[in-house]
Amino acid sequence: MSAMTELTLTQSSVTEEPILLREDQGGIATLTLNRPKQYNALSKAMLTALQTELDRIGADSSIRVVVIAATGKAFSAGHDLKEMRATPDQAYYTALFKQCSRMMLTITSLPQPVIAKVQGLATAAGCQLVAACDLAVAADTARFATSGINVGLFCATPAVAVSRNLSRKQALELLLTGEFMDARAALQHGLINRVVPAEELDAAVQALVEAIVAKSSVAVSLGKQMFYKQLEMGLEAAYQYASEVMACNMMAEDASEGIDAFMQKRPAVWRHR
Repeated sequence: MSAMTELTLTQSSVTEEPILLREDQGGIATLTLNRPKQYNALSKAMLTALQTELDRIGADSSIRVVVIAATGKAFSAGHDLKEMRATPDQAYYTALFKQCSRMMLTITSLPQPVIAKVQGLATAAGCQLVAACDLAVAADTARFATSGINVGLFCATPAVAVSRNLSRKQALELLLTGEFMDARAALQHGLINRVVPAEELDAAVQALVEAIVAKSSVAVSLGKQMFYKQLEMGLEAAYQYASEVMACNMMAEDASEGIDAFMQKRPAVWRHR
């Protein structure tokens, strides 16, 4: 039974579409949010499905890169407000936001790079999801907002990820006004990496994926872990930690092979792919 089939059976009834699709191909796992009529809102079930698949991916060394995509006009409109209003209980809300935060943290802690493939609207926790991914490629029609403020709700959890991508003033403008940022502005301010015409989105994501897969998986996973850890350190401690990581990396087979290949002017043959 394929991963796609497993997910269909566990996440939906026989007559319903699965809310999350997974496709593995050539070491690339693509997770596709599939609630287009609900603008791919991050319901409790969607958060659970994402957590399940991310946990599986993290334990699977054959997966080199993860792509998070979506069907329909929206990448994700954030939390499912209708579902949330149906249970007006603080304990329920606390548990829900903790569940969402855990899923976002899992993206950061995965050994594999995670790329957001943004084809449309990304608001509130949907914008947070883009910001939480390691990299992001967007269609030129995509738009971004932390729009909770428009309904009397400051996007506190999205602010954590957004403020780690944008400058303070840009992040606060987004958070305090709820206004939309277009794809070009999102690129300029650091929320995303690349903007392309909508019809070129698939190719642009594939090019970025291929650029990463061509590298040593040891160096990529070690580098991702190091990058996030050093961000939380002071400058001196960061350099000390980076020196230790680099010395450890130099002892890896792939580093020896890569340096030898460079000096011998030949392609490297990575021991770990």
